[in-house]
Amino acid sequence: MSIVPFMKLYSDKKIVAETVDASGLKCPEPVMMLRNALRKVDTGTCLKLIATDPSTLRDVPTMCRFMHHELVSQEEREGFFEFVVSARGAKLQP
Repeated sequence: MSIVPFMKLYSDKKIVAETVDASGLKCPEPVMMLRNALRKVDTGTCLKLIATDPSTLRDVPTMCRFMHHELVSQEEREGFFEFVVSARGAKLQP
């Protein structure tokens, strides 16, 4: 598990502030790591999740809908699943 500061500009002008590397971890760990990281950032901050568990293809979009975060992008590259999520902000979470 690691969280790495990372800045990348996406086409819609959103910048990834941190990367959560959940490579090799199985459900529910990747989603829980992302959720915990999202709770620590301000509204609009983008985080990137890197995972290898195929269940994240279902779980990350579902978590975003349920928790009202924005799923900015989702890609698969060489066995890795990458998600960029824009936080709704910890202050809004119960």
